[in-house]
Amino acid sequence: MSRLATSFVLGYHGCDEAIGREAIRGDTALIQSDKDYDWLGPGAYFWESDPKRAWEWAEAKFATSTTAKPFVVGAVIDLRHCLDLTNREDLGIVRLAYDSFVATQTMAGLPLPENRNVKGDPNSDRLLRFLDRAVIKHLHSMIDSAGKGVPELEPYDTVRGMFTEGGELYPGAGYMRRSHTQIAVRNPRCILGLFLPLPIR
Repeated sequence: MSRLATSFVLGYHGCDEAIGREAIRGDTALIQSDKDYDWLGPGAYFWESDPKRAWEWAEAKFATSTTAKPFVVGAVIDLRHCLDLTNREDLGIVRLAYDSFVATQTMAGLPLPENRNVKGDPNSDRLLRFLDRAVIKHLHSMIDSAGKGVPELEPYDTVRGMFTEGGELYPGAGYMRRSHTQIAVRNPRCILGLFLPLPIR
């Protein structure tokens, strides 16, 4: 990514207010997610340039909580060495990782995980990305073990992807209501500073 485009972006992280305020004060780090269905593999997740989408996510996450309050933290992020899934070269690397992952699973006699829909999702967005997460994590493992199968790659600091979800913006549209660009920050040093965004309308 940094070879081809500017590497500084603003990202927005949805979280509980108490954790968000502690992170802005420097008392704690933002939570790194490592769930089996995470879209971009392990990392601290941010919506690029979209505080409203971060707010929507936090609102939905804590809708039934009696203690947590939705909150958004802004961050200045240096993408550094970024696996950018909007870039053809990087998509080719992910495809190589998929082929390697399939071979590994086959040799071990294990099934491939599948991306799945959330029960009741009317848009069939396959929000549970079990396969994608496994492939990205496999790629990180390949690089960590001396770049086997993917020569001359250094570990990725961040992973960035563009996603469409939420159903048509209007009838017949090619745009979706919740399309967004998301970033998973693997290297905490890429977060150069946190801030409280302007009020979200």
